[in-house]
Amino acid sequence: MFFSFDGVDGVGKSTQIRLFGDWLRAQGRDVVTCRDPGGTPLGEKLRALLLDHHDVPIHRRAEMLLYMASRAQLVEEVIRPALAAGKVVVSDRYLLANVVYQAHAYQDRGGNVDPDDVWRVGAVTIGGVAPNLVFLLDMPADKAAARIQRSPDRMESRGIDYLERVRQGFLTEAGRFPHQIAVINADQPIEAIHAEVLAAAKQILNPEP
Repeated sequence: MFFSFDGVDGVGKSTQIRLFGDWLRAQGRDVVTCRDPGGTPLGEKLRALLLDHHDVPIHRRAEMLLYMASRAQLVEEVIRPALAAGKVVVSDRYLLANVVYQAHAYQDRGGNVDPDDVWRVGAVTIGGVAPNLVFLLDMPADKAAARIQRSPDRMESRGIDYLERVRQGFLTEAGRFPHQIAVINADQPIEAIHAEVLAAAKQILNPEP
């Protein structure tokens, strides 16, 4: 079983991933957590280039493909073997983020990366390994940004307008794929968010006959 969490930075993904992982382990499940980009030696080097090096110009298509390269390595080195061993994988971001950050956020501003093209490249990248469910933690970008207590990374430094377009891109994709993406209000207490995550997850983990 494979789950991923997504949303703009500051919505509380790390907290919810930790709580969800703890709950899964309490149910007797073997859990592997990872992050995208990252999660492998190659992925961590690409993550540093993509998010930390603000002085290195990266075109959006190149940026999209670098994320894909990190993800391809993560799938083959971590996710696919874990799933084959019967473990539950929980990823901090996955292909949906690539579609939104590199395509949707630029669609009304002369963007030349189409969301459907990113999905198609992504299909090759992940080789059939897709989440059973994506938890989209949603809240206004300005509220999410106000929670971040560190220097902004390359994506966050693009400003609130960009991040709000990212948020709207997530919601657009959730509307296109409602059975694969569960939208959860992240502007509420942590335990309330966790309860919604569990309610959605149980429908996948324990489907009715």
